[in-house]
Amino acid sequence: MKRTLTGVLFTLGLPVLLILIWWISTLANDSFFVPTPGELVVKFWDTWIGPRIWIDVLPSVLRFVVGIAIAIVGGILLGLLVGLSRNLRALTEPVFEFFRALPPPVLIPVLMLVFGPTDWMKIFIIVLAAIWPVLLNTVEGVRAADSVQSETSRSYGITGFNRVRYQVLPSATPQIFTGIRQSLPIGLMLMIISEMFASTSGLGFSVIQFQRSFAIPEMWSGILVLGLLGYLVAVIFRFVERRVLRWYHRLKDLENAA
Repeated sequence: MKRTLTGVLFTLGLPVLLILIWWISTLANDSFFVPTPGELVVKFWDTWIGPRIWIDVLPSVLRFVVGIAIAIVGGILLGLLVGLSRNLRALTEPVFEFFRALPPPVLIPVLMLVFGPTDWMKIFIIVLAAIWPVLLNTVEGVRAADSVQSETSRSYGITGFNRVRYQVLPSATPQIFTGIRQSLPIGLMLMIISEMFASTSGLGFSVIQFQRSFAIPEMWSGILVLGLLGYLVAVIFRFVERRVLRWYHRLKDLENAA
């Protein structure tokens, strides 16, 4: 019970302190561009608890989920192939470095010409941005596989798909999850940026429309929705990671205890 209470206090302590500082600041300086916490809560409820959930929030979330899922699956599969082959790694490294260095928002005008202002254009932008952390971390995770385990697998005739499934993939999984953790906020950012171009719905579209019409409290409420969405994604990721990597965290706890 005490441990749970301490965890809740640590979780809520800093947000409550920041809200208190924000509230005091708005009392001292009544600015049109910075709403009070109470005003923001009212606008948040009036703006987003209703039809906008179906019109703007859910389409954005769906595009993000599809894009990040494609990026994770594609990054892991391609990373396994490249990581397992030294020749393929040498062949693809210059190309990977070239495309990784390109800022994905720069490609939005090109993709709009190819795909048009469609959902697939927005999803493809998310994939292009989010795939690199997963891909590169998977490659490094595969390359860092324990050499003793690799030799033992060969000695016992464990090769091909079975070696990847039972030795390489478990060994690389912690590194893969590191890449996924890095890709999630990138995917969220590109979700917003892609919706600011030639779009008629979505969180990014709504926030930019509020800004252009000087609906400042509504604009801040959209930013609050994005922050809450990012926090929810982080919570879900931690939940999945703790269960998939349960063995890894237990091993780390034993090493720290020793």
